Amino acid sequence: MARSKEFDESIVLDKAMKLFWEQGYEKTSLTDLVEHMGIHRRSLYDTFGDKHMLFLKAMDRFRAKINTELTGVIKRSETAEEALQLIINFMIYGEEDSPSGCLMVNSAVELAMRDAEVDSKSTESFTLSEQMFKDIILWGQRNGEFTSDYDAAELAEHMHTVCVGLRVMTRTSIAKEKLLRTANISIKLLCK
Repeated sequence: MARSKEFDESIVLDKAMKLFWEQGYEKTSLTDLVEHMGIHRRSLYDTFGDKHMLFLKAMDRFRAKINTELTGVIKRSETAEEALQLIINFMIYGEEDSPSGCLMVNSAVELAMRDAEVDSKSTESFTLSEQMFKDIILWGQRNGEFTSDYDAAELAEHMHTVCVGLRVMTRTSIAKEKLLRTANISIKLLCK
């Protein structure tokens, strides 16, 4: 007879996600994972497969959580400019108790060149981010907040690239105020 799980799968997956986010894939050992997740090695294998499969599930979990958070930010915003500013603030300052940077960006930098599954997940996430920016820019163009001199898709590519750079730089000792100034210039370039 199979034993019932003695842990909440989503809670331990969140713990693994944060550990991978903080340390990266290569630096995170199975011992680190079982200790941080508070489960036995056998439970990790039975529930999530191997370390690589757990990592891919952690990437999916991260994307879903961030998507939910950013969708809420957009819905609460009264203007497209406000939505962009709040998203930028979220990307620079993050959430309390979360590692700096972005698991997707970190993973792309660390692994995408040699891991097709990580590359695919990162690229898919980046495509969704660009679409989010495009939707916000189109909103701003319709409302007269943002310039219509450029295609919304091209402006979205620019904003996404700026944000990827910001997410990388948040992992350094560079002052957040400097990053915010850089982001604000990108938003001002969109405005009429």
